[in-house]
Amino acid sequence: MELLRAPWRMGYITADKVEGCIFCVGDDAETDRERLIIHRSQHTFVMLNLYPYTNGHLLAVPFRHTAELDHLTDPEMLDFMKTVRLCRAVLAAASTPQGYNLGMNLGKAGGAGVDEHLHMHVVPRWNGDTNYMSVVAEVRVVPEALLATYDRLRPLFDEISSGGAV
Repeated sequence: MELLRAPWRMGYITADKVEGCIFCVGDDAETDRERLIIHRSQHTFVMLNLYPYTNGHLLAVPFRHTAELDHLTDPEMLDFMKTVRLCRAVLAAASTPQGYNLGMNLGKAGGAGVDEHLHMHVVPRWNGDTNYMSVVAEVRVVPEALLATYDRLRPLFDEISSGGAV
């Protein structure tokens, strides 16, 4: 039997569980890094997925608590999609993926792990990024720590969202 070590998981296992919606983050930006919130726009924020499929797995989330895509106003929808586009641009600059998975799971039956607050996954992909670990051991290998990914992507969000060249 292979032994996989992930000592950083102990903090999650022993931590007090968050009550309420994990995507209702409020205005307090001082704790953004510890909450993995990497970017804020007018109506949307971006955070790293705590359980990523690959390095750089991002979540774009409207600030307004709703499970219904139809409930977003036109300005919220436009900002949401512009933020998804920004995520793709940041990932392109940071990691040169060869493709992306963009997806929303709406409702429990649709596969949503958090079904009360809609969000879109932005997942960078590379040719051959699935390997035997996923198939044989039902394990994904994510080689970079979340906060290292955060620190690498955060300056790119600031630069690209302000119109700077990368």
